[in-house]
Amino acid sequence: MIEKLKTFIANSSVETDALIVSFIMTIILGFIIIPILRKLKVGQVVRTDGPKEHLKKSGTPTMGGIIMLLVILVVSIGVSFKYPNILPVAFITIGYGIIGFVDDFIKLVLKNTEGLKPSLKMLGLILVATAFVLYLIYTDFGTEMYIPILKTYVTLPPWFYIPFAVFIILACTNSLNLTDGLDGLAAGVSAIIMLFFVIVSIKLENKEMAAFSAIVAGTTIGFLLFNLNPAKVFMGDTGSLALGGAFCSVALMLKMPLILIVVAGVCVVEALSVILQVVYFKVTHGKRLFKMAPIHHHFELCGVKETVIVPAFWGITFLLAIVSLLII
Repeated sequence: MIEKLKTFIANSSVETDALIVSFIMTIILGFIIIPILRKLKVGQVVRTDGPKEHLKKSGTPTMGGIIMLLVILVVSIGVSFKYPNILPVAFITIGYGIIGFVDDFIKLVLKNTEGLKPSLKMLGLILVATAFVLYLIYTDFGTEMYIPILKTYVTLPPWFYIPFAVFIILACTNSLNLTDGLDGLAAGVSAIIMLFFVIVSIKLENKEMAAFSAIVAGTTIGFLLFNLNPAKVFMGDTGSLALGGAFCSVALMLKMPLILIVVAGVCVVEALSVILQVVYFKVTHGKRLFKMAPIHHHFELCGVKETVIVPAFWGITFLLAIVSLLII
């Protein structure tokens, strides 16, 4: 594997350049777009029932995911002249980002607190995901799926693969959306996941997915510089839906959706904490399992500082990425 890595890196100028260019473009656009968002008063609305420390975040510019969307779009188009197979994953990433942007725009610019109707939002997410999955099935890609640990592939029938793959995409995007609640949390976790997929793509000699993963990783790391505590900008649904779409679509292109259960374990736990909270609340007629969900807010209300929780979740994601590399 080491020799493969050396050979790949020696010929990977496009991938390396894509990461660097994405990183630099994100920083440049950040300095341009964040002041515009601030001038337009597109500020974060903070829940009054949450941790009191979050009240000072009120008014911080959000919809910063626009920065990431623009960079991913431009660099992906440029790289597609050499690696055209990155266009499908770029499609779902930008598509999900646009849905998130519409939701953010209605909430923050039009001042409609309900945002995009949940039914319309879910319909849009399902349509984009289904279009992507149908593309996979009706091309030479097929319906194979890699089973970690067992290190073997299984071929799923289309009638099962389609709803399964769509579910994976929807679950990933909503899980990351729930994770986006602390300064730098979702961006840092996403950066580690995308760097993991760069390594996996190198191992599989899949330059297209290595290139796209590098683009998203570079963009996310660049955005993280503005999103670290105290955050100068938040990504909003524009960014969280786009990033969720990015890493789950790459996982599907690599035929490794099951690895997301491990490498994106932090997002999985965040989503499960919300589900458990809701179920427990209904079963016990008003009692709470956690002080607040998602679980990162529970830790905050238990007295753990945001600046401790975020690096801890990054560290867990890093360890999960190492475990994921070992089991594939």
